[in-house]
Amino acid sequence: MKSLQWAKCAFWPARASPNARLAHWRRAGAARIARIARIARLRRPAADGFGRVSLDGMSMSGHDLEAGTAENYRAFAGEARGRSPQYEELAMAVAGNPQVLEFLNALRPAKRQPNLLFAAACYLLGEPADLAALGKLIRDRGDELTATMRSRRTQTNEPARCATLLPALALLPQPLALIEVGASAGLTLLADRYSYDYSGHRVTGTDPLAPVLACEPRGPVPLPARVPEVAWRAGLDLNPLDVTADDDVRWLTCLLWPGEHDRRERLGAAIETARRDPPKVYRGDLLTDTAALAGQAPPGTTLVIFHSAVLAYVGVPQRAQFATLVRELGAVWLSNEAPGVVPDIATEHRGEGKFVLIRDGTQALAYADGHGAWLEWQSGS
Repeated sequence: MKSLQWAKCAFWPARASPNARLAHWRRAGAARIARIARIARLRRPAADGFGRVSLDGMSMSGHDLEAGTAENYRAFAGEARGRSPQYEELAMAVAGNPQVLEFLNALRPAKRQPNLLFAAACYLLGEPADLAALGKLIRDRGDELTATMRSRRTQTNEPARCATLLPALALLPQPLALIEVGASAGLTLLADRYSYDYSGHRVTGTDPLAPVLACEPRGPVPLPARVPEVAWRAGLDLNPLDVTADDDVRWLTCLLWPGEHDRRERLGAAIETARRDPPKVYRGDLLTDTAALAGQAPPGTTLVIFHSAVLAYVGVPQRAQFATLVRELGAVWLSNEAPGVVPDIATEHRGEGKFVLIRDGTQALAYADGHGAWLEWQSGS
């Protein structure tokens, strides 16, 4: 019953007369602008512009800051099992190697994560490392590896996650204004440009040269007939990456795991799509800068704030603060995170690499593969 009531509220303007729809969106737009302006004043950063304030303490998915380094690498090996044999083997080897563990333990805990070490080694070596190459890198260029890990972040930008977001976006009143927090290079801001194949159900995007994202639908997925209409889009990231900068693209490539050739091809095609019309990704913090960015969204649009694999990198108190902020802004909030990350909603833990798609922090719409390979819609959502 709750989902039916939401559907009626969401879609009545589309069925109303053109004049009624216009009046509705004008009232909604004016109210939203006033609300966002008030919130932005209350949460204004100490300095002008985006990105002058950032969060410090961070915890991350797949990397328990309370666990030992070796324990985290053994856990990562389990996550890599069946996806990247090379990284599964390397993670287990690191867990038992005193030299590498000593190097890692000299870093602050948040910088010891396997994804970051392996990507930084790949960045410096030009190819994924094995244990021998990693040990030599630490001996010969340890300072350089340390500097790379301190200055870089894990910013995996998987465009296939758009396939798990698309049905939820298509259900909303159009057109949309999209804000992605933790946007990296902005590749998941381009949901309308990609095409999709849901086990034979094809959805054509607006860019005929963009990749086709394949996703297996499970359960009563409300597969759309067309991509959503996006009137405006912007991203926010502590360290935004530029799709037109070769060095940033190289870092994105280094974050991929060896053996996942389909992801490499997909990333390359998505980058070329983004380069044809690059999305704007601003440097900023999700707590202090989201309200100001929301104020730029045009009236007459449905404001959607979304993220994938981002809140897990934020401390638990800050997650609750972000949830409060998004609700105050009156935006539709779509979170695509591991179970348990979004506060105040009970979700099932379904093994490694599984995300839960939640609307407004209260309604679990679907479970999804972390890289967009499948989407399992929940009955009644």
